[in-house]
Amino acid sequence: MEQHPPSDFTRLRRAPQRGAHDMATIYAILDAAKLCHIGHIIDGRPVVLPTFHWRHENRVYWHGSSASRMVRANVAGGEVCLTVTLLDAWVLARSAFHHSANYRSVLCFGRPSLVEDADEKLAAMKGFVDRLFPGRWDTLRPPKAQEIKATAILSLPLTEASAKIRVGPPVDDIEDQSWPVWGGMLPVHLAADPPVADAYVVPGLEPPPAPV
Repeated sequence: MEQHPPSDFTRLRRAPQRGAHDMATIYAILDAAKLCHIGHIIDGRPVVLPTFHWRHENRVYWHGSSASRMVRANVAGGEVCLTVTLLDAWVLARSAFHHSANYRSVLCFGRPSLVEDADEKLAAMKGFVDRLFPGRWDTLRPPKAQEIKATAILSLPLTEASAKIRVGPPVDDIEDQSWPVWGGMLPVHLAADPPVADAYVVPGLEPPPAPV
C-alpha cells in the first residue's frame, strides 16, 4: 500500500497513534467528504473558505470565480492547507475532560495550480457534478463558453497529506468508571430530507438521490 512519509508539517505530534499516511485511507476520507475548508494567505491575512472538492487519482480539485482573490493568490504561487473532517459520533465519558468525538480528517498542504487546458478543465467540471450526482452532467444544458471562462479550476497534488482518525468508546480514568452517569457513543450521520421540486419541473421527472 502506497505510503507518504510524513513531513514536518504532516507529522502528528499529539496522539500520533491516530495518524495515517497511506493513500488508501487519505483517498477514502477525501472521497467520503463532500465539503472542505481551504486556508489561504490573502493580502498577508489568513482566510479560510468552505467549498466543495473532488478527487481524481492523486490530485484534489475545487473551483472558484476566475476573478476571486483566492484564485489570484493561488496562481501567484501561494500555499494552501485543504482540510476535510467527518464527524462519526459524540463520545460521552464520565468526566468532562474525557469527552471526545469519533472523526475522520485529512490535511493536505501544497501549492495548487490552475487547470488551463480546455479539455482537462471541462473533464474536471464533469467530474465535480458526477461525483455528487452520477450521470447528471450528460443530462444538463451544455455549459456556455463564458461560464467556463468565468470558472477557475484549481488542482492540488496529494504529495503532502495526512489523515487523523478517532474510533471507539470513551477512555475514562479507572476510578471514574463506576460514576453513575451514562457513558458511550452517540453515532451521527448526514441524512437528506424529501426533495422539494421548483416551479418548472415537468411532471414525471424524478429527482436524483441526495449525496450524503
